[in-house]
Amino acid sequence: MSNSFGSGGVGGNRSGLAVAGLSLGTALNPLNSSMIAVALVVLRADFGLDVATVTWVITAFYLTSAAGQPLMGRLADRFGPRRLFMLGMALVAVTCALAPFAPNFAVLCVARAFMALGTATAYPSAIVMVGALARQGNVPSTRPLGRIQMANASAAAAGPVVGGVLVSLIGWQALFLINVPLTLAAMILVRQFAPADAHRERGRARELLRDSDIPGILAFVGALVLVMMALLNVAPGARWWLLASGVLLAGLFVWRELRFTPPFLDLRLLGRNRPLLLVYLGFALFNGVYYFAFFGLPQLLQEAGKYEPGVVGLLMLPLAAVSVVVTPAAVRAIDRFGVKRVLVSGVVLLITASGMMWLLTASFAFALVLALTALLGLPYGVVSIASNQGLYLSTRPEERGVAAGIFQTCRYLGAITATVLIGILYGSGVNQANWGLMVLVMLGLGAVVLLVSLAWRERR
Repeated sequence: MSNSFGSGGVGGNRSGLAVAGLSLGTALNPLNSSMIAVALVVLRADFGLDVATVTWVITAFYLTSAAGQPLMGRLADRFGPRRLFMLGMALVAVTCALAPFAPNFAVLCVARAFMALGTATAYPSAIVMVGALARQGNVPSTRPLGRIQMANASAAAAGPVVGGVLVSLIGWQALFLINVPLTLAAMILVRQFAPADAHRERGRARELLRDSDIPGILAFVGALVLVMMALLNVAPGARWWLLASGVLLAGLFVWRELRFTPPFLDLRLLGRNRPLLLVYLGFALFNGVYYFAFFGLPQLLQEAGKYEPGVVGLLMLPLAAVSVVVTPAAVRAIDRFGVKRVLVSGVVLLITASGMMWLLTASFAFALVLALTALLGLPYGVVSIASNQGLYLSTRPEERGVAAGIFQTCRYLGAITATVLIGILYGSGVNQANWGLMVLVMLGLGAVVLLVSLAWRERR
């Protein structure tokens, strides 16, 4: 068996190029979710917006991504991952070509939602294709998964830098236009080199529509959107109404799925698949810890540490950069020691790095901050790839699309939960004392992630 993805003859070369296309497609979601942050001031000036209104350009993308991932996974399972990937990339290309001509901000937010829907096809489609690509390239499944994880981490790290250059030289319109060549390149690579879709469901449109569980899908998406809107507090006066409505709709979704055959989300099967549930729970909590630092630390460094925004960007860069560098080593460790040992080791690193963040209650020394952000990048790379592989091992091939979609939604739920808690803990001020409280919360969440990781077993 080859030691690097892409070796092993023609099959390996084709697989390597296919993974490159899939990685490029999956990178578009984190790239676009982070690039837009540097354009908010420009958008406010161009459209005459206040601070609260302009954040809808981020919220629209977040909500659509979180709700769309499981739906796109379901479609990938049913109708073929390569076909869905191509449709998603085409949607992104067309939307991004037209978005710079948006006549008002509302249309721009709609365009961002369509972008999120298109990019949401990429990760579930890639996960469904991983098995075929690994066989084609004669490598373990950890290799293509590692490449995809590296692409996602690199895109998240590069987003603010790329976005800043594009906005400075061209304007916010360039943040959309840059996606057109990227999506076209991804489409060409996947079309030329990815395995053709296996036989998928066919039949009359009316029969396919009847069996697609449209009410279940709508209830799932609606419940998720309402709950996330409540957590994000997008309508402060209606927050509790949104939350109550979301919980009620979630109850109706569960009732529907337990009665309908075939369900959009087989809750009975999910209830029997304890390893998959543990993967979801651990990944959501892990992202809660990670985004505490990702969102909370820059505010602390700017307001309490008095660092300029540009310097803060440099100080945060090692967090993503180290995660990219460590991912290949984590892939090799999984091949040698297994998923669980690497996962548990990564969580121990996470708890250690979180505890070391306590040092910032005493000092904001440049070298110290740089070392701490680099240290936190280690568990992010290790736990992310181990969780991805745990997801892959915990599901049957025909379930991997929707499972991968829910997996990505867990990432968003962790990030949003961290955002809400940061708002609460920083409520009395962004200072070192409140950062100390945040570190305690990070350690508590990390301890729960460790217990979940120790309980996980590979599904037989």
